[in-house]
Amino acid sequence: MEAKWRWMLLTALAPIAWGSNYFVTRWFLPDDAPLWGAVLRALPAGLLLLAVMRERPRGDWWWKSAVLGVLNVGAFFVLIYAASQLLPTSTASTLMASSAGVLMLVAWPLLRERPRAAGLLGAAVGIGGVVLMLGGGLSGAGGAGAGGELGLGVAASLGAMAMSSVGFVLTKKWGGGIRVLSLTSWQLVAGGLAVLPVALLREGPPPPLDGPAFAGFGYVSLVATALAFAAWFTGLRHLPAGSVGLIGLLNPVTGVLLGTLLAGEAFGPAQAVGTALVLGGVLIGQRPLLLRRARVKGMRRDVPSGGAGDTASDRVASPN
Repeated sequence: MEAKWRWMLLTALAPIAWGSNYFVTRWFLPDDAPLWGAVLRALPAGLLLLAVMRERPRGDWWWKSAVLGVLNVGAFFVLIYAASQLLPTSTASTLMASSAGVLMLVAWPLLRERPRAAGLLGAAVGIGGVVLMLGGGLSGAGGAGAGGELGLGVAASLGAMAMSSVGFVLTKKWGGGIRVLSLTSWQLVAGGLAVLPVALLREGPPPPLDGPAFAGFGYVSLVATALAFAAWFTGLRHLPAGSVGLIGLLNPVTGVLLGTLLAGEAFGPAQAVGTALVLGGVLIGQRPLLLRRARVKGMRRDVPSGGAGDTASDRVASPN
């Protein structure tokens, strides 16, 4: 059980960092260059990890890296960047929380990870909390989320959620035997390179960066990208995809709290109750996994360590 808690805590770094990314993007990065925003977020992070690992793709990983790079990084970052500029921090981050349920459903046919009742209940409770927070976020959106911008921002968030859910499940399906940092670096480089020519054609040269923008890109590239994706992919390797998706519900909690504390966005009873429901949903969904591991550990302690009475029929095999 202790090992599972460690993997869960490590995985939680990713949605917390991603939740903070909405605030940083909205308040520190240029708002008229989403394509360059994606490039400057992905490429530095990918190249840094590639320099550390010094391992290039081999065999079919050349095309797999390109596919995953577009799904998880290139198109995903563009849509997230646009959503961060079109929506309040709390609204943009809560919309992405629907990936908790979508990831669980996508993993069923692709990974044969059948959703468990507790996982579905946890997702329902957590997403219910998200809906509650989203209602409050929309009511306090003001001009930033009004009219056409609201519709475009919602569409961008939902598109990013759908693409990344498929990409994350494929990463778990294909990534066995590949070191996590190498896997992460290939996707970030491939995604950044996929967007680069489009950014040059549509937005021209890179936007000029002042001090706050330079620091903002440093944060989103190193913390909210390199560190976050490495933590997330590590979680996908050691935990069921549905469990990882539920941990992703910490994304909107972070977004709401930062939006309230640092940007003065509305936080009322709806956000308070919604946050409690999200945290409760995460715990409900993880409980069976932790209990199962605890039972297996207890069974192992009860099995004799060897001797005359320790026959094959006496031994209890771990289901894992």
